[in-house]
Amino acid sequence: MPSSTCPLPPTAVAGIALTAIYAPNGTIGALFAPLGWRIAYTPVGIVIAMIFIGLPFVVRTIQPILEEVSHEVEEASATLGANRFQTITRVLLPSLTPAILTGFALAFARGVGEYGSIIFIAGNIPFVSEIAPLLIYIRLQEFNYVGATVIATVMLLISFALLFAINLIQAWSRRRYGYGN
Repeated sequence: MPSSTCPLPPTAVAGIALTAIYAPNGTIGALFAPLGWRIAYTPVGIVIAMIFIGLPFVVRTIQPILEEVSHEVEEASATLGANRFQTITRVLLPSLTPAILTGFALAFARGVGEYGSIIFIAGNIPFVSEIAPLLIYIRLQEFNYVGATVIATVMLLISFALLFAINLIQAWSRRRYGYGN
């Protein structure tokens, strides 16, 4: 099948769209270009792409907890004299902390191995905007299997550490707030 008819994966489409928006001649990039700030092809662009890809993981872990929190708890807080900021920081945020941490860990774990959306906006500038999955690919193209294996092993260890952290956060959340019982 010719490559021109091969559909792009959704993450690649997201990467192309983000690059088009944040490139120096893009909608948002053009606003920052006169200031001398570049977003695309810099670590800032990589962070934006990772936030774009990871945000759904955070939202999906926080949403059920927000739905569980009773409005009566917020009303009780207001009745006891708390203002809105105090209600958020002392009532809502403590119950959301495990979900926020889990969502962040899931988003970060997803971002560690992300390739499609980040490769376009990163630009693969040596020592500036290289990403680990691309470094693995380059090492394999150079027949440097040891180098590729080392990078992949480090990524795997990071992923295992994040999964372990997620499990610890969830266990702590179950003990502290009784979720999942």
